[in-house]
Amino acid sequence: MNSPNDASAHPEPVDDMQTDYVVGQDNIEGNLGPIGFDIHNRVFMISAAASIIFILLTLMFPETAGSMFQSIVSFSTGTLDWYFMIVVDFFILFSIALILLPHGSIRLGGPDARPEYGYLSWFAMLFAAGIGIGLLFFGVLEPVYHANVSLPLGITSPFADGALNADAVPEATAMGLAGTYLHWGIHGWAVYVVMALALALFSYNKGMPFSIRSAFFPILGERVWGWWGHIIDILAVFSTLFGLATSLGLGAQQANAGMNFVFGLEVSVTAQIIIILLVTAVALVSVWRGLDGGVKRLSELNMLMAVCFFFFVLFAGPTLAALTGFWDGMVTYATEFVALSAPFGREDDAYRQAWTIFYWAWWVSWAPFVGMFIARVSRGRTVREFVLAVLIVPTLFIAIWMGVFGSTGLEQLYASPDTSLVKQYVIDNYSPELSLFGMLNELPLTGLMSTLGIILALIFFVTSSDSGSLVIDTITAGGKIDAPRPQRMFWATVEGLIAIVLLIGGGLSALQAGVTATAIPFSVLMLLMCYTIMKALNSELRLLRAR
Repeated sequence: MNSPNDASAHPEPVDDMQTDYVVGQDNIEGNLGPIGFDIHNRVFMISAAASIIFILLTLMFPETAGSMFQSIVSFSTGTLDWYFMIVVDFFILFSIALILLPHGSIRLGGPDARPEYGYLSWFAMLFAAGIGIGLLFFGVLEPVYHANVSLPLGITSPFADGALNADAVPEATAMGLAGTYLHWGIHGWAVYVVMALALALFSYNKGMPFSIRSAFFPILGERVWGWWGHIIDILAVFSTLFGLATSLGLGAQQANAGMNFVFGLEVSVTAQIIIILLVTAVALVSVWRGLDGGVKRLSELNMLMAVCFFFFVLFAGPTLAALTGFWDGMVTYATEFVALSAPFGREDDAYRQAWTIFYWAWWVSWAPFVGMFIARVSRGRTVREFVLAVLIVPTLFIAIWMGVFGSTGLEQLYASPDTSLVKQYVIDNYSPELSLFGMLNELPLTGLMSTLGIILALIFFVTSSDSGSLVIDTITAGGKIDAPRPQRMFWATVEGLIAIVLLIGGGLSALQAGVTATAIPFSVLMLLMCYTIMKALNSELRLLRAR
């Protein structure tokens, strides 16, 4: 390993955006730890220590922690709802500007760079990124929830219009799906555009480490390799940890509910903790086997099973109604897009705070995780091509999935509202983790497909943990992507433990609190990233015109 003061260990500056990376013992390259961890000491040690302290305090004082988590949720979604709406709307406008400006012709990796993956492979990887357990947990829940006027907790859906009756099916389905597409569509992927583009530009075009802090060099200069940079990377670690913990917690709840539905296993926090421990153990094996032998094979298996699952629901359910619902939902989403994006002048504060603001915070918290993945597979693409693909391709894939699952659930609800399990789990007795299984109950092979749904949830759980530990490891190792396996295993363990303590400390409200608490400061960093992205693109445009 090169000495921290060896200038040959760092890339030479290419233009005025770069500098020599020699920063003494604080070098971004990090050091070999006493137990074999190849770490950037301060980022790793502070992140690890703070995570362990958080876990211990939550376990020691669960009631106090639960009350604190609820206060965080109330403040973040109630007081700062306007802020999150404006921030995410700005990311959409910024993405559109990148498509229209001359900067869109700049290639990630330089003028001579060419894509490493063909369009089909690239699109498939974009689809796999940033989705995870959400397809299963929310695919039936959201369209049914949004389409109905009378909802749990006294919330009124802005998408619903009228009472439950068969004549209202097409309009209710379209509006329910429009609400779902709002939360899973272009808004969220615009968040990922900012993060992924910043990482790709400063790593591939400017030769800087593959680390969040690199994007802030235009603002901080060489100070980015010191404490300012440490703070940025630590915030990214916690944002990723709590975003992943939320997904793992939701996955455990759904797997537990599915096991109760199929096998009669009791639904309880204890059962969910056992599920998290078992799945984390499998994730550790996957981490130990490495990227090709572990997460790659699991991802391929998961994708195959997900495709089979999707086509079963499409053809075993009301096929025409599902496809029609998907299309009508997309049309409504497009026509209502501006109105749905408005941060002010709306009368649905309770709904927006309970759903939309939580989603915007969740997307922000996942940005380091998904942004790194997208950046790593997008070298060689032009900025315009990159932005268009990231905004549109995953949105369409998700819309098709949600459209089929949501339309099927709504058709069942309206066909027999008195006996529908979907109505029972979503409207009458709010049990969101059971909504998928309620829909499957009305289709053939209920037991088999419900079991497949449980397995899919668990594999999504494992791949998210494995991929997330790789991203956190990259951040805490100063941008390295080949740090020792024990280091990744450590972070996979911490992710599982945080998910457990959040469930103990308050369930869903605690999961929401973890996301929103970290999303507030990190969203500020992402706004600053928009400025540094334009600085880097202007620099690249000058170089391109000088050729």
